[in-house]
Amino acid sequence: MKKITALTLAALMGTTAAPALAQQQGDMLLGLGLGWIEPDDGSNIAALGGNELGADGALSATVTFEYFVADRVGIELLASWPFTHDLELAGNEIGETKHLPPTLSLQYYFTNKSNITPFVGAGINYTYFFDEELDSGDSLELDDSWGLALHAGADFALSEKSALRADVRYIDIETEAEVDGDDIGDVDISPWVFNVAYVLRF
Repeated sequence: MKKITALTLAALMGTTAAPALAQQQGDMLLGLGLGWIEPDDGSNIAALGGNELGADGALSATVTFEYFVADRVGIELLASWPFTHDLELAGNEIGETKHLPPTLSLQYYFTNKSNITPFVGAGINYTYFFDEELDSGDSLELDDSWGLALHAGADFALSEKSALRADVRYIDIETEAEVDGDDIGDVDISPWVFNVAYVLRF
């Protein structure tokens, strides 16, 4: 009985000491979540009276897939359902636009003996704008954007194969705007992206 108890205790201690969601070479992570984009608007467009053209925040479903090329090092692709933003000029709503922000990141995980695994990453973002509309009926076009992206967050292990993830990204998004074919200037959106997701390892 003592021997069985000792072996059981040792097994429990070993389980507690090991990370519940290991990140090893060859592992894959699938994440399903919700993301909130909060633009850091910054434009001053003379053609629109010198007023700031901005976009409000937006919520959408997100999905991530990550492959670990080495222990603790993964390559992650972020995708999402389209985000829809209201466009504002001088505090007044003037139209809307939709966009998709796929982002590819290289990430490093700080594994430890707890069930919380923090990580950091950096990569590149491509933002595709579409369905731009102005309430005035004028034609609006926003050019697609390439930019750098920074990423940080933590996985809170639920089991050996699943976790709850909370993370934040900063994405450099700058687009050129055209109204009725005329270039009216740059729009620097550069949003913060807050995300929560359920992550499954397989």
